Amino acid sequence: MVGKRFEIVDKDGLIEGTRIIVDRVTGVQYLMAHWTNIGGITVLVDQDGKPLLDPRYAGNDRYPMIEDNR
Repeated sequence: MVGKRFEIVDKDGLIEGTRIIVDRVTGVQYLMAHWTNIGGITVLVDQDGKPLLDPRYAGNDRYPMIEDNR
């Protein structure tokens, strides 16, 4: 692997709770919720239904992609 693709940018709760994660390649932000044995993830969107982008990574071609380890 060249680098980690996802970064946790915000979290609520130590073990259980929610996280905001960002895809370092696309800049798209996601809400991840997790509890003892269940969880889910969804794209965060703006008022027009477009994905929220982290300006640090949106349109960023300089961050290396994950290598295909097949």
